[in-house]
Amino acid sequence: MGAVDHAPRPSSPGEQRAPAPAPPELRPANVSHLYVHLPFCAHRCGYCDFVTVVGRAEEHDRYVDALLAELELERELLARPLETLYLGGGTPTLTRTGALLRLLASLPPAAEVTVEANPETVTSPLARALRDGGVTRVSLGAQSFRPDLLATLGRRAGAADVRRAVYALRDASFDNISLDLLYGIPGQSAADLDADLAQALALEPEHLSCYELEAKPGTRFTHRHGAELGAQAEALEGYFEHVVSRLTAAGYRWYETANFCRAPSVAGGRDLRARHNLAYWRGRDYVGLGIGAVSTVGTRRWRNRPSLRAYVGALLRGARPAREFEELPGPVRERERVLLGLRLDEPLALAGLERAFDAAGLARAERLGLVEHRPGTVALTRRGRFVGGAVTADVVA
Repeated sequence: MGAVDHAPRPSSPGEQRAPAPAPPELRPANVSHLYVHLPFCAHRCGYCDFVTVVGRAEEHDRYVDALLAELELERELLARPLETLYLGGGTPTLTRTGALLRLLASLPPAAEVTVEANPETVTSPLARALRDGGVTRVSLGAQSFRPDLLATLGRRAGAADVRRAVYALRDASFDNISLDLLYGIPGQSAADLDADLAQALALEPEHLSCYELEAKPGTRFTHRHGAELGAQAEALEGYFEHVVSRLTAAGYRWYETANFCRAPSVAGGRDLRARHNLAYWRGRDYVGLGIGAVSTVGTRRWRNRPSLRAYVGALLRGARPAREFEELPGPVRERERVLLGLRLDEPLALAGLERAFDAAGLARAERLGLVEHRPGTVALTRRGRFVGGAVTADVVA
């Protein structure tokens, strides 16, 4: 995939989905956030667990036809204009350019329009076409600048490709570029990580996402690199702290566990946080289109099944694609709101979320200096954010 921005595809922790016998009635809503999944990739990276399809260039136009058919079926759920539109993958910029531009022209307008991209797919003509097509933000999957680490990951773009992509986007007047980096890669040293951060900062992106490499058990990546991944696990905490220290010293705001943006004081007052991802972390409703895409509206969550053929076939017949549904009782959504909201650097309002907290756990975390609990709000301290998952597990009922 182009970027590893996991937020556009959230799901409940430990959720169990069961196929519904028929699509439930969906009432008109006013959802302001739309995710569109473009699954096509030139090849599949060993560590990736996203819904992807390798090659299939002959299917691109039919898939876009199916996306637009699904959009028409769900249009009454969407606000107009949207606040955010996010095209993720896969590698959206691998999609045939004519099909991609036709899709962009047919989607609802939005204040923030993000497209994920692999660096090697970004050319000057494509960058100009994306800008003319209304894209306001591009997320580039750099992952690393080290050739040996990129080879380990199975990535095809090198450091020169990342730089060329950034320059092409700048020439096309993009002023909101995000770079993704991974740490904890087998064979990566602290010096390698520092060099990656230095090269990323030299490109002056408005936003950086820095993720710990998570390779799923049973994948060919873990089979090949299991021992090295185990060895890296001991270094991850130090790597995380170094990422935060280096980027905040460079004037970036650590606004979410793995995400950084130029602080307003060095960005001309602009708020450069990823607005689409903020919607997920703040518990907003969203609609997802495409194979494997997830939607959450009110008390219901559904996921399109990840079969390309079945998805396209159903929609081109005028039917909704096969989906799995989950009901979300109030306590479940409240718990998710806390789990995601505590990832941010802003206080989480307690109103309506009181029963999602474990009072004893919250008091214990506060005594340990991991949580700041004020009347009406709660937030993790800087120390608490470094062990965020453990703290939230302790404070959530």
